[in-house]
Amino acid sequence: MNIGVIGIHGAWSTESLSQQLKKKGAGGAVLELAEISYDLAEQRYFHHRHNLDDFDGFILKKLGRQYSASLLDELELLELLERSGFKFFSSPKMIRKMISRLSCTIHLRDNDIPMPPTFITQDPQDALEWAVANAPVILKPLYSTKARGMVMLTDEASAQEGIKQLLASGERIIYLQKKLDLSGSDYGLVFLGGDYIGAYARVSDGSTWHTTTREGGTYGAYTPPQAFIDLAQKAQDPFKLDFTCVDIADTREMGPIVFEVSAFGGYKGLFESSGLDASDLLTDYAISKLTAQ
Repeated sequence: MNIGVIGIHGAWSTESLSQQLKKKGAGGAVLELAEISYDLAEQRYFHHRHNLDDFDGFILKKLGRQYSASLLDELELLELLERSGFKFFSSPKMIRKMISRLSCTIHLRDNDIPMPPTFITQDPQDALEWAVANAPVILKPLYSTKARGMVMLTDEASAQEGIKQLLASGERIIYLQKKLDLSGSDYGLVFLGGDYIGAYARVSDGSTWHTTTREGGTYGAYTPPQAFIDLAQKAQDPFKLDFTCVDIADTREMGPIVFEVSAFGGYKGLFESSGLDASDLLTDYAISKLTAQ
């Protein structure tokens, strides 16, 4: 068995998957997406250090170091590999449905998943009026992780400046969400093959409005009530991912709500909060699926 990891050299979760596969005698080579080339005329796909035909499958951990709209094109290329017979965990075709914050939101709303009040427009004036009427609100880029690029807008001046800077960065679609009271924490509920395997909390240190560990938040143990598990199960089900994490919060205003479904999160949160090694579970899962085919 030879399974590769498409991720980032040196990144914690990428290397964790790689080490688990090596320990199990099932490959473990790390390939970055940008290292793969495609000869469409010859229908040949290659990597400068590895023969792709030597792999039985790939665990898709990370598409790149930065999130942007180009991820859709990169997933299109992986879908080409998938149609050519390469096996992925999770499917690039399914990931493409939710890699954009906009696409993920629409799919969640189509499935009646409770979310914070959300306003989407290309009209700066409409965005300004909604932000002022609903302040505080969070201005979110369509492609980001760990709250990068997110800004809280609290009044007309901050809304004007935030929208101006977003548009100056090249964004055209303005995505706004009402800020709800999370009481300083939100939660990641993790699923493998559609089955719930564990959860963790992200707890703010109080220095900022969000809980991300990038800016002082910490992971903590968390045992969700069954109602939260059921909600997260319903949220992740339409995406049919092999591994996924659902970001959920218990808000004062609306009760439990979902922020997003992620194709790549959950590994470190689970491990640091409870010692549960998602890399161990996912590699066993991939080996089992490839052995059974």
